Amino acid sequence: MKILKNKQYLKHSQYGLGVVMESNSERTTIDFELHGVKKFVTTLMDAELLAGEAPVKASLTKRTAKRTAGTRTAKAKTAPGKA
Repeated sequence: MKILKNKQYLKHSQYGLGVVMESNSERTTIDFELHGVKKFVTTLMDAELLAGEAPVKASLTKRTAKRTAGTRTAKAKTAPGKA
């Protein structure tokens, strides 16, 4: 595999869809939708390049909002003297 362009959209056999964050002759850093940021040896990496631009990560915003709301609810239920 060769050096990739930043923001290149791709599909990896193990990690799924991702976006190239950085790539040089030694390492390539990819942010995967479901698995987060991973680093690869550029020459050994095997991925399918996809046409077009990567979609906006709306799903992460929803997931973060749910997690934050759940944390607030849990704190409100366990706060002493606040019944």
